[in-house]
Amino acid sequence: MHAGALLELATDLLHRVLSFEAPADSVVSNFLRRHRALGARARQLLADTMFAVLRQRLLLEHLARSGTGSIERRLVLLGWQGEASTLHSALEPNERLWLEHARAVDATELADAHRHNLPDWLAQALRAEVGVEFWPLAHALNQPAGVDLRVNVLKAKREDVLVGLKQANIDAVPTPYSPIGLRLTAKRALHKLDVFLRGDIEVQDEGSQLLALLAGAKRGEMVADFCAGAGGKTLALGAAMRNTGRLYAFDVSGHRLAAIKPRLARAGLTNVYTVQIAHERDPRIEAMVGKMDRVLVDAPCSGLGTLRRSPDLKWRQSPASLREMTAKQRAILSSAVRLLKPGGRLVCATCSLLEAEGEAIALDFAAAHASDLVALPVAELLARVQVPAAESLVTGNFLRLWPHRHGTDGFFAAAWERS
Repeated sequence: MHAGALLELATDLLHRVLSFEAPADSVVSNFLRRHRALGARARQLLADTMFAVLRQRLLLEHLARSGTGSIERRLVLLGWQGEASTLHSALEPNERLWLEHARAVDATELADAHRHNLPDWLAQALRAEVGVEFWPLAHALNQPAGVDLRVNVLKAKREDVLVGLKQANIDAVPTPYSPIGLRLTAKRALHKLDVFLRGDIEVQDEGSQLLALLAGAKRGEMVADFCAGAGGKTLALGAAMRNTGRLYAFDVSGHRLAAIKPRLARAGLTNVYTVQIAHERDPRIEAMVGKMDRVLVDAPCSGLGTLRRSPDLKWRQSPASLREMTAKQRAILSSAVRLLKPGGRLVCATCSLLEAEGEAIALDFAAAHASDLVALPVAELLARVQVPAAESLVTGNFLRLWPHRHGTDGFFAAAWERS
């Protein structure tokens, strides 16, 4: 496609993305479906440019003020992820000159907001939490996430998958913490590979893998994934159970639960039962009270731990939406704990960077259940499942994963056992 036409498409797409009426990845996917004639490289360029603009929105908007034309076009020019020579062929001479001057600006001399590219409320909260680590964290959040894979232990071994990937000319290395994870050295398409089609691997962030490992699911147990979502942790739990016992995947979204089923078939899992519920007190849950060996609650949250993948979240969330999320998290956790039988383990988790969605929830919950729950040593639990340097992943007695420290998405988790 001619560079000028591609630039027009990118400008149109960015206008839709910046309306923030829907998640950016959904907007991009829907847009690309309407433009099926685009080649793979053009599609990737459009997506990468959108996310580059979202990551550096405050900086790019500041630089864009000196230009002319629509703000979306100027932002696309500044965030362009394709060849510079291709872009320049589509520009007017005045645009080329402006772009050259804008890109020559030294960002380190600009205001803090133009360097960290976070809304004020979030920047203030993170500064209070991590102190001197704020700038390393902010830098990490403005980088694209890599691709992590989870080896399906029901079907394959990590060393064998590494060989299979190498034969497909894909470089990967073992993840530093998850004993069943691999990290690609560069992004590659995987969905047509034999190793993927056989169900030997799933794309899953290393942090998410650690949450499933923390649950400690075993053969023959009754396990609940209380907020199954897209099913990544459901698949990991089912494999850990060696396709035995009963694993219930609860979610309010029938669409998401339906999307899990092809993945279950590819993974070779038949011990998973998907259950759509209307809310956390749905009658379908009542029949299972007091029966579960393990309950994993990866509660709906702000998702701010995934900003490397979903940078639009920092512009779509707010203190008000955060308050709504924490109220929902407390309600879900209070319902899920009822499923535990004596000796059963509860793991609560969020993919958030904020203490309000992690430590604050866990401490209040533990105080309310001091008579029937015992806090479990998270580092020890992880060490038991062969996670190296487990103590480096724990703050206090909670799992705390940070993009700048651990190379994972941001996660919080706590674990308890019913006495």
